Amino acid sequence: MTATAPHGDLRLPRRRGERPLTRPHNPHQQLTQNPDVRLQEALWARMVALDGVLAARSAVSLPDTRALHLRPELAHGPEDAFLAGTEFAHLHGHADGSLHLRLPETAAAEAVSAGWAEQHPMARAGVLPATLLMVYGPRDADELEQVWQLVRASYDYARGNARA
Repeated sequence: MTATAPHGDLRLPRRRGERPLTRPHNPHQQLTQNPDVRLQEALWARMVALDGVLAARSAVSLPDTRALHLRPELAHGPEDAFLAGTEFAHLHGHADGSLHLRLPETAAAEAVSAGWAEQHPMARAGVLPATLLMVYGPRDADELEQVWQLVRASYDYARGNARA
């Protein structure tokens, strides 16, 4: 599945059901509709297989969070493609299963409007860019594909291969 369509449009289907409950402040966590650990691990296996990615602790999240850091020589995206340093996405611990990542403006708006993501509370407050999102953890194999598409879009953005 491609990360983005030619003009940065993800063409995401509408996410089924209500949005999960999330913590409205830091730490920003998903509280309901948490994904099964097997789906989290399937997503993580895909994430760490991306070319030029280093798996490490997050520079900005809780200790049980696993982060993706892009090798510096591949980090050609704009400064706002990253959470901290070359960290462009992270997967929260098993009790949560959501992700934080950055997307180009159009893709971020689409992810939120289609029900797959919400802005980080610090982004809603105007302290951090509006493109900092929580992507809800996948509840089934179909949702895993949509979440994977968002991770790939974030990766492309960090590499400088996405349109803002």
